[in-house]
Amino acid sequence: MRVALLLGVLILSSTGGEIAITHGMKATGEPERLRPRELFEFLKRAMRNGWFWAGVPLMALSFYSLLVLLSWRPISFVIPASALSYVVGTLGAKYILREEVSPARWIGVVLVCVGVALVAAG
Repeated sequence: MRVALLLGVLILSSTGGEIAITHGMKATGEPERLRPRELFEFLKRAMRNGWFWAGVPLMALSFYSLLVLLSWRPISFVIPASALSYVVGTLGAKYILREEVSPARWIGVVLVCVGVALVAAG
């Protein structure tokens, strides 16, 4: 039960952090050129974005959850099971970020689910 709960925390915090940071970076824009001054201005804009700062602690929680899970279960279980974050991430991209998700990507999501089910069964 505790493994399933922490796996859920890992998946939701990882995906939530990625979605928040993606949203923040899209709002921040990109540097016009890869020169020190433009990069510094870009970093200043990013650091003032609330979505960026919402994503950072979620990503930290995700990393901590991964470390704890790796201390409890073998890596051959943890890494494939954490691949469910691809499923949640794709759903978040579609419904939260309003991104277009191609049929090929949905097929990939289904394949990830099948792979996780095989790992869990074996």
